[in-house]
Amino acid sequence: MADLKMVFDGVIRLETELWNGVDAALRAACDLPMTWFDILRLLDRSGGCRVQDMAGEFAITVGGASKVVDRVEKSGYCTRRANPDDRRSSIVELTPAGRQILETALAVFDEELRLRLGPALDEREAEELVAALARLRRANRAVGASCEEGR
Repeated sequence: MADLKMVFDGVIRLETELWNGVDAALRAACDLPMTWFDILRLLDRSGGCRVQDMAGEFAITVGGASKVVDRVEKSGYCTRRANPDDRRSSIVELTPAGRQILETALAVFDEELRLRLGPALDEREAEELVAALARLRRANRAVGASCEEGR
């Protein structure tokens, strides 16, 4: 059996190195932290969502997601509107300024990924890695859900 501690260490170290490298490039080129970039990408993909949905997507607390959204909103990159399905929540959406900075940041992001991951993975290997990571995330979430039920 594979040494799962080595798998854990490898995944965590790679995530940290990638995050730090891409974050530095986004800050230098766009003055945009990686956390904000993640929020903008999610808003672009979803067309708008609740803070609670963001928290689930990023595996962070609702309070943590709300604080990031407050900062992104203050910068003018997103806005909140009333949720027509639930008056207790709001929908967060990109603003035109958010779309513009996201477009610039996506070019930086794509280049960083090409430089950092491209040389190590061909298309088939990248697809296999994406599938393996999805399986690992599903398995981890299942354990988390099972633990939550037992509490």
